[in-house]
Amino acid sequence: MSSPPSPGRTAPDPAPAPDPSSATHPRVSEPFLFVLLVVLSVVGAVIGIDLVAKLGISANTSVVGALIAMLIGRIPLRILHRMRSVHRQNLAQSAISAATFAAANALLTSAAVPYVFGREDLVWPMLAGSFLGLLIDAWVLYRSFGSRLLPAQAAWPPGTAAAETIKAGDKGGKRAAVLAGGTVVGLVGTFFSLPLSAAGVAFLGNVWALLMFGVGLGLREFGPDLFGTDLGTGYVPHGVMVGAGLVALGQAVTVLVRRHGKGGAATGSAPSTGKAHTDGAPAAEQHTDEAPAAEPPATDPHTDEAPAAEPHADETYSVDEATLRRTLVRGFALFTGGAALLALVGGLWGDMSLPGLVGWVLFAALAALVHELIVGLAAMQSGWFPSFAVTLIFLILGLVIGIPSVPLALLVGYVSATGPAFADMGYDLKAGWLLRSDHRPWDPYERAGRREQFRAALIGFAVALGVVAVLWQSYFQQDLIPPVAKVYADTVRHGLSDPGALRTMLLWAIPGALIQLLGGTRRQMGVMLATGLLILTPHACWLVLAALAIRVVYRRMRGPRADTELNLVGAGLIAGSSLGDSAQIIKAQ
Repeated sequence: MSSPPSPGRTAPDPAPAPDPSSATHPRVSEPFLFVLLVVLSVVGAVIGIDLVAKLGISANTSVVGALIAMLIGRIPLRILHRMRSVHRQNLAQSAISAATFAAANALLTSAAVPYVFGREDLVWPMLAGSFLGLLIDAWVLYRSFGSRLLPAQAAWPPGTAAAETIKAGDKGGKRAAVLAGGTVVGLVGTFFSLPLSAAGVAFLGNVWALLMFGVGLGLREFGPDLFGTDLGTGYVPHGVMVGAGLVALGQAVTVLVRRHGKGGAATGSAPSTGKAHTDGAPAAEQHTDEAPAAEPPATDPHTDEAPAAEPHADETYSVDEATLRRTLVRGFALFTGGAALLALVGGLWGDMSLPGLVGWVLFAALAALVHELIVGLAAMQSGWFPSFAVTLIFLILGLVIGIPSVPLALLVGYVSATGPAFADMGYDLKAGWLLRSDHRPWDPYERAGRREQFRAALIGFAVALGVVAVLWQSYFQQDLIPPVAKVYADTVRHGLSDPGALRTMLLWAIPGALIQLLGGTRRQMGVMLATGLLILTPHACWLVLAALAIRVVYRRMRGPRADTELNLVGAGLIAGSSLGDSAQIIKAQ
């Protein structure tokens, strides 16, 4: 029998008795479920574009989708009874979350860049190019989630929050009470502008990564008082991110080229018992290049402490290094094709020579791939993704190497479309991974569930494209433009106002690289320090550091049992903050 991985620091609940009705994972093709996913995706897309255009924020609506699905499942109608399945609820939260981030962060923001730049004729080509980038972005994450580079065992805090919400709603009892209490606190915090989701993340993520995140938040908030200067200006955090990002990229390459010898992961299919079918075919016939590899962990991926002896404490990688290499190579090839198509429909051959056009395509593809990886690594550890900062880095590099303004505007739109969906799908797959961890046999069910989540996300993406295509003109004509799109366009138009920007970035890249190198691949300390420096959120620093201190002390008092309790509290705080953010659409009207 294939053993499932341990869901992070949380010991899995006892395996339920086999249920014949749950032998196969629910499918998005079920008529009622498909209609529900479409409706939820419309809701998520509208919430997403309204908030990002009017308030400049993005809401994580996955918890909202999970709650709606749970409520539907408790309506006393026979046709709705199937929605009590936690796996159908997981598909619902995957669809609405995908639609929200796709519409707001990928499509509307990208389309706004050429519009603000004064080239309304390029909005439709940009929308097509950003949608291609979005699809490739999600595919790369789907194929690489569960690898050593992006392990399912990592924090992915919003995903853990969504899973705990669904579990608590399904089981009730003390879990539901603790989660509900945390949710109320998180929701109330939004009315007082307290980012309690930051404290929630600190209960869930890697201690060292979040410590550096908190330090970065503190340096940004209190820098003017401590050093007489705002460290968020002058491209200081961008320089730290450049150095940390280059080392993180090198660490990722090391994972890709490494060959396991003594003590390494064994490559091959995890054994299982019983005849499990997914979509009518045996598991062995599907995704044959995704053979799982297993290796006992030396430390807990969240706390860097030795894990407690648990029945299923093996760290299982469902994607081996060979598959990961192929995925990233194919991803680069697909990004290259998408950039070439964008150059074609955007008419860039009139602005650039043939060698310049080829260079633009290759640079855009590389920037898109690196952008999604760095954003994904940060999101995996902290629940925040520094998409704006990393995109701005490539924008600055484009200015330095002399890319003309119109091609640069399209490049920025294309790159910014990747990353957010990559991170968001990581959250959703983490939630599904936790919810499926007790199923027997685990491996074929996990693969089938992951595939259905990807299909649910595709539904969300398609709906998001339709909503943005219908509404962008109305929003833009009212000057409802995502703020980051204005920054991108203004930077392209005016160039580098600070001639020493490149020198500053290179100087600050050195400490960023050293800290990232010191922390290693698991902790992502340099990337997290840079992420904190880029965020100016009052009180977030104290909330993160206080939550980390509580976590360390409480774990010493309660032992491993503290992790489960803190997971629920952290999930509740994140859920409440997400609900509060989503509710701001009412205030924005």
